[in-house]
This record gives sequence, C-alpha cells and structure tokens, in this order.
Amino acid sequence: MSFKKLYYKIFKPDKKNEFKNNLRINLFKNKYENLINQINTAIESKKELNFLHSGTSGDLIYSFPLIKKLSLTHKCNFYIGVNKKFTYEYYKHTGEGFLISEKMYDLLIPLLKSQTFFNEVKKHKDEEIDINLDLFREMPWNNTFNSPRWYFHIAGEQTDLSKPYLDVVNHSTIKKRIVIQRTFRHRNMYINYNFLRNYEDALFVGVKEEYDDLKIQIPNLEFYNPKDFLEIAQIIKSSKLFIGNQSVCFPIAEALKVPRLLEASPETPLVQPVGKNGYDFYFQPHFEKWFKFLYEKAK
Repeated sequence: MSFKKLYYKIFKPDKKNEFKNNLRINLFKNKYENLINQINTAIESKKELNFLHSGTSGDLIYSFPLIKKLSLTHKCNFYIGVNKKFTYEYYKHTGEGFLISEKMYDLLIPLLKSQTFFNEVKKHKDEEIDINLDLFREMPWNNTFNSPRWYFHIAGEQTDLSKPYLDVVNHSTIKKRIVIQRTFRHRNMYINYNFLRNYEDALFVGVKEEYDDLKIQIPNLEFYNPKDFLEIAQIIKSSKLFIGNQSVCFPIAEALKVPRLLEASPETPLVQPVGKNGYDFYFQPHFEKWFKFLYEKAK
C-alpha cells in the first residue's frame, strides 16, 4: 500500500473513494483512453477487423457475441495468443500455467473454425490487431459483471445475449444425457450433487481427476473423454440438460442456450445465465428445484 493510500485510509477516510477514483481516472487517461478511441475508429472506418484473445478458453468463448455482432458488417479475423502465462494463482488449472497452452489451442481450434462468423482463425504471430480483447484483464474497472459484457465495453457494441451465439450439429451417438462438468475451481461450498445418484443418465465430460472427485457423490456417474471442444459442444447441444460451474463447458452451454444450470461462484461471480432455460443456484434446495424443473421439462 502506498503512503498516500495509507494516509487517506487512516486520516481522511471520507476522501478514500475520491482518491481511489482519481487513481483510476489517471490510469485510464494515461494508458487506455487512446486505445478505446482507436478501437472505436477501427470499427467505424474498417471493413475487416483483427481481434486478439489470449484466453482462458471460457473467457474466449464469451467474446463470441461481440464478434458475431460485428461480423454482420465486417470480416472478422480471430487471432489466439498462445502460451501467455498466468500472472495470478489459478487453482488446478489444466493449462500448464498458460491461459491458452498449445494443447488447449489444438482442442479449441476445431470448434472455432466451425463458426461461420469468423473469416480467419489462427495463432497470433505478428498480425496488426484492431481490437485487443485481452484489455479486459487490464482495464481500471471492477470486472465482476457478466463476462460477455467485458468485450461490449471494450468495443462499444452490444447485442442480445438471450440468443444463441454458437452453432454446432448434434452429436451422432450421445444424446439426452445429463451432462456435467465440475472443476476444482469456482465451487460453491453450500451445495452437493448427492441427489443425482437417483438418476441413471449422468455423464461427465471434464478432466478425469475432476470426474473421480464427483463420482464420490454420484456413484453411477459415467465418464466420457471428448476428442476436442467441438465434440464437447455437440454433446452439450444434444443433452437433456447441462450442469456446470464457472469453467469452459458452461460458456459453451450458455452460447448454445440449451437447458442449463450454473453452480454460482461465491468468490468470483463473473457469469450469469441469460435467456430461456438458463438458471443459476447458490443453495442446495434451489439446485434440486431447478434441476427437477428442467429434467421434467425435457421428458
């Protein structure tokens, strides 16, 4: 803590917020205001736009509504920043310390290339970037609001988040299952999945270690290891309903607008379902209530 911050906190607490806001304003004007203006100018003056996103995979998917909207009037090229290291602790993340590792890129690219609103998708090398979506990690704001809106505020464009923004075909063989992904990150300590042992059609599509952990609560839970995120999206598209916490599979379910339940994060509430058949839960009775509602509706 700087001396000035400490001074205001102890001797002028009524001025603390004013001091903090002035710091944010100065940082924005000195580092980000020109960037925001340049993005605005690029959208207004260019017919082809180059986007950069370095992950994580779920954050990347939440940028799709913005890009899909701009693709109606622009050619949109999507460049992935691979092997950018985490600058903060991310408990049991599978990316080997990178926001998007080489392995994660290979898993994502079939899904990305299947989307018609992208003109081109590839790793970023030396391409000139018009809209740097990584700015959401740097901006002097509190980003604990619904993740797609990070990119709305960077680009100054908005669209209807209740409509699908991902398009895949149904899976050829796996259909009408209760599909689950539950990572070790972003768990809600108030809930458990024990009641799902009474259902015979639950299928886990995450990491094997996460599956083994959840199988303690759901002994009849089955495991499936998809070949890539395109297949995951197809399985979710074909599901009876999807249940997940705040990780890559929930953004896919949200983008597809399938019946979906979000295990709400008590610590980092960056995701909220929007639109038909999307519900989040914080406490156990509400989890079971909305699960039964969607399950019966799917019969």
